[in-house]
Amino acid sequence: MRQILGILAMLLAGFAAVAPASAEIKGDAVRIGVLNDQSGPYADLGGPGSVVAAQMAIDDFGGSVLGKPIKLLVADHQNKADVGLSIARQWYGPDHVDMIIDFTNSAIALAVQALAKEQDKLAIFTSASSSDLTGPACTPTGIAWTHNNWSNAVAPIRALMKQGYDSYFFLTADYAFGKSLEADATAEITRLGGAVKGSVRHPLNTADFSSFLLQAQGSGAKVVMLANAGADLIGSLKQAGEFGISPKQLVTAPVVYLSDVNSMGLKEAQGLLLMQSWYWDTDDKTRAWAKRYFAKMNRMPNDSHAGVYSAITHYLKAIQKAGTADTDPVVAAMKATPVEDVFTAHGEIQSNNKLVFDRLLMRVKKPEESKYPWDYLEKVATVPAAEAFLAPEKTGCPMSK
Repeated sequence: MRQILGILAMLLAGFAAVAPASAEIKGDAVRIGVLNDQSGPYADLGGPGSVVAAQMAIDDFGGSVLGKPIKLLVADHQNKADVGLSIARQWYGPDHVDMIIDFTNSAIALAVQALAKEQDKLAIFTSASSSDLTGPACTPTGIAWTHNNWSNAVAPIRALMKQGYDSYFFLTADYAFGKSLEADATAEITRLGGAVKGSVRHPLNTADFSSFLLQAQGSGAKVVMLANAGADLIGSLKQAGEFGISPKQLVTAPVVYLSDVNSMGLKEAQGLLLMQSWYWDTDDKTRAWAKRYFAKMNRMPNDSHAGVYSAITHYLKAIQKAGTADTDPVVAAMKATPVEDVFTAHGEIQSNNKLVFDRLLMRVKKPEESKYPWDYLEKVATVPAAEAFLAPEKTGCPMSK
């Protein structure tokens, strides 16, 4: 009888050891929301592709964590801050979403980051790139995963300045992302002894850039820098060619996605110097993942799409490690664990909640240099993490003081 009681006690002790971890998941599931532009100017850089990448991460993890299913929600914020904030409030509240990811729009990302802190929920930014997210506006519950404006601007500007391109004019998207990008780029140009000849700001989703480009042309700057992205970048770059701005002035852009190059074509995009967080054709590992993605989307992934996959995978591993989906212990587990996956071999989340990793300075190939479909980019240099991102104590983030 004593032997039987001893066995029962051991079984109960074992059950008690594993039960709390499963019980820590509140509700019937772990819920992840992809909030981005599904149909507008930023749909290619995030959009449905981010949803596919998110589902791939969930499926590869096995579809459940701590015994509870992982559910994916999707919404289109239409690049309207009030719409995005309303969706996030519904998700974090009645819908019990644990984490929201992607965003594509920095103004919406900044608004949701404040809400996430208030609600003690997690937000992960894979395509919103305002440096303020991990700078003055940083919070314990917001993590920036891929690029940011400082990182996107600094390495290309350094390379251009070395080539004698020392005067700039900015054509800037008139909202948080564009303003942040212009500010970061201007600071580096000034630090290196260059000059900013002026700037002009355009509304999001502009069709006609003629008046803005005429101001850029009249500035006499050696470089016209397009501080915009997505459809705005594609439209302004194409119209700059039609106006004959280049080759008299170099037209370049710090924020260029693979999907942008595909939309423009190599003839239009050739020669652009840009930063990438990840490129599908880097090695066998990236090519294998990209092939799986291509089978679902019929197009190659951006670095932001790979970032969604990486961030969700790391997030789910952190839940497993923490034994709960509660925000504070999950963030602590994410920060305590190096990021080693298809996105990066050695990523680390800094004290300001910015993931840092080696980045790629790349050049868009000439049409005759491309050997096969989606062979668009050539590596110029690998930029080590310490040079690719601002040290946390220099970002203005209160958490890093």
